[in-house]
Amino acid sequence: MKADARDIVAAVPLPSVLIRWDERIAAANSEAQALLGEGIEGRHFITALRQPTLLDAIEGTFRDGAPRLTRYLTSDDRQDTTFEVSCRAVPLGNGPGVLLTFQDVTHLEQVGQMRRDFVANVSHELRTPLTALLGFIETLKGPAREDALARDRFLGIMEAEAGRMERLVGDLLSLSRVEADERVRPTEPVDLPSMVRSVLSGLAPLAEEAGVELAFELPEGALEVPGDPDQLRQVVVNLVENGVKYSGRGAEVKVSVSGPEYHSRLRGDAVVITVSDTGPGFDPLHIPRLTERFYRVDNHRSREMGGTGLGLAIVKHIINRHRGRLRIESRPGAGAQFRVVLPARV
Repeated sequence: MKADARDIVAAVPLPSVLIRWDERIAAANSEAQALLGEGIEGRHFITALRQPTLLDAIEGTFRDGAPRLTRYLTSDDRQDTTFEVSCRAVPLGNGPGVLLTFQDVTHLEQVGQMRRDFVANVSHELRTPLTALLGFIETLKGPAREDALARDRFLGIMEAEAGRMERLVGDLLSLSRVEADERVRPTEPVDLPSMVRSVLSGLAPLAEEAGVELAFELPEGALEVPGDPDQLRQVVVNLVENGVKYSGRGAEVKVSVSGPEYHSRLRGDAVVITVSDTGPGFDPLHIPRLTERFYRVDNHRSREMGGTGLGLAIVKHIINRHRGRLRIESRPGAGAQFRVVLPARV
């Protein structure tokens, strides 16, 4: 029976432990021994499984034979790991036993935490302008009712705060649409040089107002890649807008398109859109987190400039949908460079 038990437990694709009627471990497959430690067979289950909630579940199943679900938490040097543990009564030769199976649900926990963080961030981003609007409305209805100068100033601030909320909602909707289509690869031909010229023409007034020079280096003639024209346009708009807003007066934002040439990461030919600026740059330690939702290098300055903290997250998801890559380089005082690598063929 022991050999049979080991064979059965070894065949389970999850970490599995079989506990005998005498409360000793009859069998543990290799996955369970990697998780709980080698040499646990023959030991009392309390000495190998020391977490109170798991011990209670095992004892409860021994007592009444009812199946139970519980959690087992562990950690390595890199991250915490959460397992969902199923406790099931099984008949053995000399009495009842309990079979434990451990399923790693860490990714589900992380998704849940990301969802909670996202809701908290959205609530925070909306609460600030809403609080300002409510405060100004109360003031305009009361002390500033007859003060024309104060009324005009407050209405201007209220307009800016309402615009900020509108941009935030718009970016949230854009992010939702991009995520919904992320697994569907676009195939429409997009002429990148023509699209870049159009974007720079549309952003020229913004650059002029900010005192930033726009420049470009584009190939002659058409250079097409398979893609979604509206989404690729949004990528360039977001990257150029960031350069214009955060580079500072007197800086230059340059857009270039190069290729096609072979890129090992894509295992094929690719076209590269590069957006670089001569602004103040930032510490490279921010780069791994720049595409996270609501992550900002400088929170105060970003909000002052009307940023929502979602622009680069949208860029990342669009590039992922196009099976491309985003490369970011920057150093304090040396500007920043964003390279969008797109497959030249489907």
